[in-house]
Amino acid sequence: MSTPLGKIGIWRAAAQLDAELAAEVERLGYGTVWVGGSPPADLGIVERLLDATREITVATGIVNIWNSPAEAVAESFHRIDDKHPGRFLLGIGAGHREANTDYRKPYQALVDYLDVLDAAEVPKSQRVLAALGPKVLQLARDRAAGAHPYLTTPEHTRSAREIVGDALLAPEQKVVVDTDPQRARATGRESVSMYLNLVNYTRNLERHGFSAEDVTPPGTERLVDALALHGTAEQIAGGISAHLQAGADHVSVQVLGDPVPAYRELSQALQLR
Repeated sequence: MSTPLGKIGIWRAAAQLDAELAAEVERLGYGTVWVGGSPPADLGIVERLLDATREITVATGIVNIWNSPAEAVAESFHRIDDKHPGRFLLGIGAGHREANTDYRKPYQALVDYLDVLDAAEVPKSQRVLAALGPKVLQLARDRAAGAHPYLTTPEHTRSAREIVGDALLAPEQKVVVDTDPQRARATGRESVSMYLNLVNYTRNLERHGFSAEDVTPPGTERLVDALALHGTAEQIAGGISAHLQAGADHVSVQVLGDPVPAYRELSQALQLR
């Protein structure tokens, strides 16, 4: 792994990111900005965030292989890496069958995509795969620097570590910095419930201790509390640390709600500076 991520990063959809936020989280001590929401192949948002910062890594979480041709993504990778050497980590993934009409044999599509990236000399050490199940986790171990699981728990992290071995493991974790349980849970459920109609997520959650009832929309309190940690910054920091204790190298933290005050509080609780 040649691109340093730090122990803790932030995850935001591309539309929610700008230069000011990137500069602020770098100042707060976060190691990586993860660009979510399937950014387009030109990766202009990645370049803008890197231009606005000095050292922080920017990663995609993730580029959707059905929407962004590998050749174009490879060109963007080299443009960005030439300008900001070693600060960009390319995350790719197959998305969801429910959202992609061309979704056929996603594993083979990932393999084919990686073949194109290899031919274009995008280094294995600067790419990761969105991975949940064993087969794609193995692919992430063998054909990339590692895996970026989304919507998971420390139990999944522990299991994934056994599969990926020494490869990078960088799960995402949603958080709500709010000490009102009812309000915080409502905020968490609004986000979590969007994913409970996507079979790759629900199957994965059921593999790791949740019931069919838990994952039936809008999700039980047990599920929502696990996938969207809430409470004080100190309480949430403990939940984030549980991923690290389970084997994660890095955790990308997605704040639900007003991001800057929450990331400031969490940076102190996590002792990033």
